[in-house]
Amino acid sequence: MAKQEIKINWLENMAFEADVSGHKITIDAGKQVGGENRGPRPKPLLMVGLAGCTAMDVISILKKMRIEPEEFNVRVEGDVTEEHPKQFERMKVIYEFKGENLPMEKLQKAVSLSEERYCGVSAMYKKAIEMTSEIVILN
Repeated sequence: MAKQEIKINWLENMAFEADVSGHKITIDAGKQVGGENRGPRPKPLLMVGLAGCTAMDVISILKKMRIEPEEFNVRVEGDVTEEHPKQFERMKVIYEFKGENLPMEKLQKAVSLSEERYCGVSAMYKKAIEMTSEIVILN
């Protein structure tokens, strides 16, 4: 089994700096809870991990199919519980493509392969929360 590790260091107040593969990410809380809004909150970074994982899969698969959209974006919407511990109940991944003559069946195949076979973040989240997705072709 491969092991991955990150380190997080306290800066001050509610601010921390994470070292992720040699890249620095500052996370912080809002002013209403003692932070200074110096960086994102931790919970949305869970959505960033999901979006990044599946986006990299999909674009890699599409390139192998010789399909390169003009634009490609992934949005993730998450529903968080009202009670503590506030946590995601469900997430929806929206794949947005723009380009001429994009073959929907190949877009669906690339998304399906990511969601069902390659994206480890998606696989982990599916064990804990409801996951849905949608493909949108932008004009």
